[in-house]
Amino acid sequence: MKIRSADFVVGAVNRGDLPTDGLPEVALAGRSNVGKSSLINRLVQRRGLARTSSTPGKTQQLNYYRLNDALYLVDLPGYGFVKGGLALRLSLGRLVQGYLERRAELRAVLQLIDARHGPTELDLAMIEWLKAHPKPSLLVFTKVDKLSRQQWLRRQAELAAAGTLAGLSYLSFSAVTGEGRDEALEWIYRESRARGSDKG
Repeated sequence: MKIRSADFVVGAVNRGDLPTDGLPEVALAGRSNVGKSSLINRLVQRRGLARTSSTPGKTQQLNYYRLNDALYLVDLPGYGFVKGGLALRLSLGRLVQGYLERRAELRAVLQLIDARHGPTELDLAMIEWLKAHPKPSLLVFTKVDKLSRQQWLRRQAELAAAGTLAGLSYLSFSAVTGEGRDEALEWIYRESRARGSDKG
């Protein structure tokens, strides 16, 4: 998949803000500060399209990015810490849950996990949710450039031994080096097209 155009479209804070053009959507889920914005910027090869921050919980809406006028990447708020307190966390939780369960245009989900630390309890809960719902999903282990090759191989072996990766597709990704970019784009394009063809 070659990126010809990439645009930020809307930051949705309720269902009424969601696009109505029917384009297929691929969501990015993950804990706060896992690197979703950095992944988007690397995918489209534009450093500032998605705003990055070292402060956890900066994304407090569903951010829509339109690629090639053909599909949306939807950056979901990071689960876990969200700046704004309990009321905002509960509100975002309802918005995200409703989106994941009922959004007809949603074709697939990328779940981002920090390769340095492996899946947290919230990551594991999200993995189980994805397994229980009929949406194609891909685990993307981010920040692999911060690990040596041996450390990353050891982490994969640990996850495989624990059964965490059983039946799941996954890849390693680095926003710094670009590792995994082509594979992620290919997966996004394939899944958005495969599910999108259901509508004819």
